[in-house]
Amino acid sequence: METTRLIIVAVGGQGNLLSSRVLGEAALLAGVPVRMSEIHGMAQRGGVVESAIVFGDAKSTIISDGEADILVGFEPSETLRALNKCNSDTVTVTNLAPAPPFTVAIGRGVYPDIDRIQSLIREKTRRLIALDATALAREAGNVLAVNMVLLGAMTQTGIIPLTADPIRETIQTKTREAFVETNLKAFDLGFQQAECCLVE
Repeated sequence: METTRLIIVAVGGQGNLLSSRVLGEAALLAGVPVRMSEIHGMAQRGGVVESAIVFGDAKSTIISDGEADILVGFEPSETLRALNKCNSDTVTVTNLAPAPPFTVAIGRGVYPDIDRIQSLIREKTRRLIALDATALAREAGNVLAVNMVLLGAMTQTGIIPLTADPIRETIQTKTREAFVETNLKAFDLGFQQAECCLVE
């Protein structure tokens, strides 16, 4: 089976690890070989959390610079920071709603311009799907469902070897019962929106 390499980046508290677990379980459900690894960087203080997921016949979860087939960013500046993992064939999915770091909040830093971030991503990669996942999560009923919105958008790309069905089934069985309906709605909103946001 062909290998597909996925990088997911977020800041602590955005649900990166849950989305990775959902993908891992969905891959097992679909009979797709999968390997995963995670990097936690001061996540409780809003630090970066990075997941590497490799689908297919791979021996390692290490995704070196330039090797990612798809990059999913839960926060625009973190997407930009992970751009070194991409190449000219990479597809990128990013949330456009920023989560500025503390230094920006206290006036000691400047958040990068969102349009500039998108331009830099487009220059380096094949395709960009950029959407306000935070607004879609709020529409689904829970602003914390950004991760599910982005899972839906990523699935719409067709890059990973999973269809929506095993992912939706895993959301139903592996996320908290109180949030299942909201999570499924968020996933579907992301899936639908990504079709409109495709940029070659």
